[in-house]
Amino acid sequence: MADTKAKTAAPPPNSDTLIPETFIDVPSQRLYVCSLWALCQAIKIFDWFQYLVVPSETPAGYGRKWFIFDFLFFTCLARLRIPRLKYTKSVVALQILSLWLLDGFMFGVVTVNVGGRHSWFPSLGLSNRADLTYTPQTSSVWDLFPLLGLGSLVSTGDSGRDTHLLGQHTVRMSPIGTAQLNPYGHTFCLAAPGESVLIPILLNNTNPTGIRYHLVPLGYDEGSKDQRDKIDQVDLSIKELRAIESSRLEGLQVSRSAASRRDDEYDEEYDDEEDEDDSHDSPSLQKTQGLAHLRIHRPGTIRLAYVRDQYNVDARLVYPGEVTVVPCPSVHFTAGTGYDEDVRCAVPGLSSGAGEELQFGIDIFGVPPLSLRWHREIDGKRETFMVEGVESSEHIHHHHRSKDDNKAGVRGQRAPVELEVPLAVTLDTLGNHSYILDSVTDALGNVMPAGKGSTTSVHGAEQQTHRSVTVLKRPVISFKNCGPGSPAPLLVGSETSLRISAHDADALDAPWDVTLKYQPPAVEGGKSTGKRRKPWTKEYKTDKATSGLTVQVDAAGEYTIAGVKGKYCEGDVLSPEKCKVVERPMPTAEIEWKKIHECSGDTGVSASLVLHGTPPFTVYYRMRRDKEPPKDLFKTFSGSRGELTIQPDRSGHYVFEFTQLSDVNYKKVNLKGPSIDQVVHPPASADFVHNLRGTSGKKKINTCSGSLVDVDVELKGTGPWNVELQVVGPKKADVIRVPAITTNKKTIQVPIPKEVDAEGGTFEVDLVSVEDAYGCKRSLSVPGVSVNVRRVQPSARFYGVTEKRNVTILDYEHANLPLRLTGDGPWHLKYRRAEVPDRVHTVTLHSPNGELRVTDKGLYEILEVSDSQCPGTVIQEDATYRVHHVSRPSARLSSEVQFTYEPYNGSHILPPICEGVHDHVDLDLQGRAPFQIMYNVARDAETGGTSILDQPVFNSIQPRTRFQLHTSEAARIYYEVKQIGDSAYPLAKNKHAVIPRSERLLFEQQVLMRPSARFRNHNRLSYCLNDNFALHDNPSPDGMIVLEGIPPFQLQLSIRNLAASEVHTETIQLQDNFWKLEMPSYIFRSIGPHLITIDSVQDASHCEQAVPDPLYRSIWLDVAETAAIVPFDRRQDYCVGDVTQFQLEGMPPWTVGYRINGKALTQEAKKSPFSIVQQQPGEFTISSIAHQQKMCKTAVTDLRYNVHPLPAARVGHGKRIVQDIHEGDQAEIVFTLVGEPPFTFTYQRTELTTKKGAQGKVLETHTVSGVTTNEYSIFSALEGTWTITFIADRYCRYPPAPPDGASEKSRH
Repeated sequence: MADTKAKTAAPPPNSDTLIPETFIDVPSQRLYVCSLWALCQAIKIFDWFQYLVVPSETPAGYGRKWFIFDFLFFTCLARLRIPRLKYTKSVVALQILSLWLLDGFMFGVVTVNVGGRHSWFPSLGLSNRADLTYTPQTSSVWDLFPLLGLGSLVSTGDSGRDTHLLGQHTVRMSPIGTAQLNPYGHTFCLAAPGESVLIPILLNNTNPTGIRYHLVPLGYDEGSKDQRDKIDQVDLSIKELRAIESSRLEGLQVSRSAASRRDDEYDEEYDDEEDEDDSHDSPSLQKTQGLAHLRIHRPGTIRLAYVRDQYNVDARLVYPGEVTVVPCPSVHFTAGTGYDEDVRCAVPGLSSGAGEELQFGIDIFGVPPLSLRWHREIDGKRETFMVEGVESSEHIHHHHRSKDDNKAGVRGQRAPVELEVPLAVTLDTLGNHSYILDSVTDALGNVMPAGKGSTTSVHGAEQQTHRSVTVLKRPVISFKNCGPGSPAPLLVGSETSLRISAHDADALDAPWDVTLKYQPPAVEGGKSTGKRRKPWTKEYKTDKATSGLTVQVDAAGEYTIAGVKGKYCEGDVLSPEKCKVVERPMPTAEIEWKKIHECSGDTGVSASLVLHGTPPFTVYYRMRRDKEPPKDLFKTFSGSRGELTIQPDRSGHYVFEFTQLSDVNYKKVNLKGPSIDQVVHPPASADFVHNLRGTSGKKKINTCSGSLVDVDVELKGTGPWNVELQVVGPKKADVIRVPAITTNKKTIQVPIPKEVDAEGGTFEVDLVSVEDAYGCKRSLSVPGVSVNVRRVQPSARFYGVTEKRNVTILDYEHANLPLRLTGDGPWHLKYRRAEVPDRVHTVTLHSPNGELRVTDKGLYEILEVSDSQCPGTVIQEDATYRVHHVSRPSARLSSEVQFTYEPYNGSHILPPICEGVHDHVDLDLQGRAPFQIMYNVARDAETGGTSILDQPVFNSIQPRTRFQLHTSEAARIYYEVKQIGDSAYPLAKNKHAVIPRSERLLFEQQVLMRPSARFRNHNRLSYCLNDNFALHDNPSPDGMIVLEGIPPFQLQLSIRNLAASEVHTETIQLQDNFWKLEMPSYIFRSIGPHLITIDSVQDASHCEQAVPDPLYRSIWLDVAETAAIVPFDRRQDYCVGDVTQFQLEGMPPWTVGYRINGKALTQEAKKSPFSIVQQQPGEFTISSIAHQQKMCKTAVTDLRYNVHPLPAARVGHGKRIVQDIHEGDQAEIVFTLVGEPPFTFTYQRTELTTKKGAQGKVLETHTVSGVTTNEYSIFSALEGTWTITFIADRYCRYPPAPPDGASEKSRH
């Protein structure tokens, strides 16, 4: 099953198969379906064999059965939705049509007359007549072979023609044959001893049976008599030629297989070029042309002597008749000249290259003169060269001396020579130089790639054709980041890094050896300050991965690069080649301490520092107070001098000392400098809390009640302290003294000036002076405090009178409640909703006419208010505001509606009603008209659950509306009100406001089906006279009544006898939905048609009967008498293919029984007369006749006929014979005749044609009569094709004569 095969792949992750994968996985489903298909096809083939071998009374039944199966199979397969067996509807339809066409061909439903035994039917005009019946054909085992596609096993070689007139004999005059050696002008060479080449010979109009050629050795001198025995003569028979051709084809097959495996290694561009070359070198052959090949193993000149065919006739040889085969040329570098890979260094001072000249030796072998192609690649840049006319010096010298070049061998026939050619090259560029030999061409034009040929070894071919030289640049190095004027620093006790970098160094030359010399510094004043170091010279090797070098040194002095040498080349040293290393001294400090003294005593210390080293400097010092842990501090100086002042905030015994010093080179060098200890008494100071030092900003204090204001003061120094404050009012300033303050922080109560305390306003408080325990008094100039005094409190209330403080909104809208606020904003307001008293909300307002934004309905109440300075009061009589919501619309069933409430699902069950009866319910709506109601209509689903039928929307302007119910189909109908809209809540603006399921109005109703009765089909029933109205044994559905509704049924039928004008009525009680007509009490008393009609039907629902279909309400019944058959013609002898006609009497359809050679068969006839085409020779007998579906059967005993086979004729024993003769010869044409003599036959000769399948012009036609033998021969020397067109024997002829009137019927 070609359509059901699919590529193997994993099934999709989300398969939508009809059968879940948890039950049967997808591969198993495909296996079961394919297995079922294979089993059914095997059964179909078995039925086909039965149809061919065993005659059947209903041969069309096979076709109908398989039509139905193929349709159901592919329809069910599409329904299963199995991955990789799932097709589109168009593909499924194409599969069904294809299988139906195949079934039609297999079981005779579709016939195509394309020749053979029935090819003469169209000539009779019978192929288009539907009233003809055919007897079964003669069948045997051999007849099955052509049907199975095995016609070649039994075919006579003329399967495409008529089987009665077979064969043809074609006589052709043979033209002159030619043979051309090497027709495409190829060149040939032998790559190695033992190998061979194939030289083609183009043949035209000849089939050789023998070929002779001569092999002349290379360099053969025809004038020398002692060399004639070197010429070899070779004869090839047809067997040897076929062996050569078979070997060539096998080699082509192997090479094509190898080429297909190497497809990935070649580009498509090269493949296209090769295809074009092949098509150019080997053009297609004409029909009269052919190719033969000579296999040559030795070099030399091949001269074709003759080509002879099966008639011992020599073909004409086309000039030139010779071709030369030589050893293949070869080229490679001479062993020992040059290197496979050589490295050269550039000359000092030259940057472009070395300028050196190299010379390679090249060995060339072949027939001179030779041509050499090679190329040079320098760093990827390719340059190609060509050398031509390579000859040996002896041949050149001999050519100048001799006038006659033929004595030394003509061009291409000279013996091969081996030459050594020098190749000089100049290394004028830096980089990689590659010299590669490409190919060599000999005198005959044979081109061989370098490294291949008769003298080249297989191993090391690449080494023999490649020479490579690399020209390296000399390495150049110098110091980096060190030179004259910029010495390298060296810290005491550590090492420093000296970086040596390489410039334009070649990586192939790595690693490099660098020579470094060291010279210690000279001793100043002749005295050594430390360990004396000695000069030294060392060599360092660089890393292969890097071109630079880093040397770690620990001694001051001068370092010099003495030289550099790579792996192959010596290098140069650039400036700076010297690097001086200088040791940096450690930093030091000179420190001088000073005490700071004021009124209260020593208040701190100061230090003067002189720093030595490289700035900037960082000085680290330590401060300790009494027994507290020491505190480490530091300060940075950018110069060599610095001042450090330390004045602690608290009094106590302090110790100050310097610990470490850092500069650019050294970090935290220990200092052993002087320390100082001192008892410190810091001076007194005071400031208001939260004031920023060094700023003039004032702190602001707000007060709403009382005559005093609290001011916080922070004190420093030695207590107790005496503080003086100044209160500056609108008219005067008062000084307040606060003595004996013992804590560092003090809250002082400052009286409000009377003029400010009465009406409110602002005044300022400033600190004037502070005095410590030692009596040292200091004036203060710190920012003061500004005090704002308010005597009016803020208030809050809702705006509006009491009866108007309410608002109505939609449940999804916001309400803005107006407020009236007093005081200085912003205001902080707390409120709550009375329905939720525990939940308090806070909001910030910036306008005295602000609004409170709320959503929920209820009573809102203001709790507290405060402005930016003071808390306020709420006006209680205006502290509340009410918010109302507009209610959403709702619906419920009217009280007049009858229903049963189901508390399980909240559904209202309405009384059942019959299908098609109008019904409604009344709904009471609450809301603001007009209303819109969206509801779901559903019904019971076949697979369980419910399925949505519709989701309509209807409008109503009244609070009570009539809701129409769906009663057009029988089912349980469910109604669910999903959304209700009114003027306040229109559905267009509230699409997402769906009624919760628990609150939806749900009601349902059972719609009862109306009963109905109909006949399954309206096929006519047949009964015989005096039969009772009882069931037949026939299992067909004819006469079946289908009832729909709720059993039991009461069915009323009437039987109308048209011939007697009688009507019989009968009422039947039924329990099932199917009933086949059966009323045994009724007997058919007269012949003719009877009409059976369904009058009425009732079921258990007592619903009104459905409107019946007039086409299926009644059927006809025929009552018939005994059938008879009468022949049209009384002759006894017929031929195969003749039509026998009979007149049938009775009521159609008839069943005719007949015998062919004793085998009983039946045939159904639908009208009279009955015609049957004889297709089997032998005895044909009519045995019986019946009508009314094989009832009322009558035996027939006097109708017997003899059917004779059609004669046949064959030319050349039924084969297609093609005979070639030469002028003067004759051909014998043999005719074989089959049948009963005497014979009469007609033959014709047509001209030859080159078009396949086309018949040539008829040249002559002859008719021969009275032939009493089965074989007849004629002789002819003419060219043409002989065929038979007519044959007749004693009884029959072929093609048969058309029956009377057949031609006129065929025209109509």
